[in-house]
Amino acid sequence: MGNLVVVGVDGSSSSLAAVEQAASEAQRRRAELRVVHAFSWPVRPMYAPLDPSPLNRLVHEAAQHARSVAPELEVAEAVVTGDAVAVLEAESRAADLVVIGSRGTGGFIGMLLGSTAVSLASHGQCPVMVVREEPAGAGPIVLAVDGSSVGEKAVDFAFSEAALRGAEIVAVHAWLPDYAPPGTGTESAERLLAQAVAGRTERYPDVTVRLEVVSGETREALIEASRTAQLLVVGARGRGGFAGLLLGSVSQALLHHAHCPVTVVRGKA
Repeated sequence: MGNLVVVGVDGSSSSLAAVEQAASEAQRRRAELRVVHAFSWPVRPMYAPLDPSPLNRLVHEAAQHARSVAPELEVAEAVVTGDAVAVLEAESRAADLVVIGSRGTGGFIGMLLGSTAVSLASHGQCPVMVVREEPAGAGPIVLAVDGSSVGEKAVDFAFSEAALRGAEIVAVHAWLPDYAPPGTGTESAERLLAQAVAGRTERYPDVTVRLEVVSGETREALIEASRTAQLLVVGARGRGGFAGLLLGSVSQALLHHAHCPVTVVRGKA
């Protein structure tokens, strides 16, 4: 991957919030920001070609907004033909991070409704950050931990992001005691959390980590934790408390109802 942050824009207030977040993320990483708008050619008469000027203006205005957030930022602009998810998946191959708004119009309408969100989060080649219109607070980075090997990339991302932001990490594991195997107690969940962050604390000595075992449903636990967080980091696949995180109702609840930006990190199975 290159030193690149990509943001998808469509002219909505949600995508404007994504541009602001993406500019800050690129500035932290000393990365280039690429502002992308995707569109599909409409069915039009041969004598009435599509005027690209409004699309180019949309992207240029978004890029200018990014420069107002981070004046020293190197910003590239692109209008790309194709389905929004397919375009962003392609962009993710060269990026360190893709940022999108939680709601949209035009090329990104319905981005977080149904299978499109699952597709982008599950198949993107880099972490995907979903941004709310409301400004995020200055709380900790909440890291969802399930103990799976494919969740390790999410742990790595959370520590790296915490170091860039100077933020604390709250590592959360949710479990349901009534459904746990016989003989399994809180100690097992605490051990799972400790093992998940082992090694990272030495690599990031300035990052403070709190471990929290929460008794309850995964979605409710994460949504509640997001109330005081500046970012929620989750893996695209998991087991135990986070099984099927991006499949069905849990992902829909998290993407729609978390109170802070959510970053989904896909790990190789």
